[in-house]
Amino acid sequence: MHIKTISEAMANLSYLIKMVQETNEPVSIGKAGKPIAVLPAYKQDESSRRLGGSWEGKVKVSDDFDDIDKDITDSFYNTAIFPDQKKN
Repeated sequence: MHIKTISEAMANLSYLIKMVQETNEPVSIGKAGKPIAVLPAYKQDESSRRLGGSWEGKVKVSDDFDDIDKDITDSFYNTAIFPDQKKN
């Protein structure tokens, strides 16, 4: 793999990108003959998306989840906001 200098990379970025796309080979960009960065080919993730997350199959929603508890409803709607306030 040939190392391109920073100035070569800046001047020829379009060409380097095209070269990486066509050959699928990365290009090294260096300074003073030593690599400091790599321009790799982009690879699309072709794996199927996994849905559900890590809790899938571990949590069960109770059948009465949406049922309304009368005591809670009464305490919410039928009490004074302030305890020393009298109900009308």
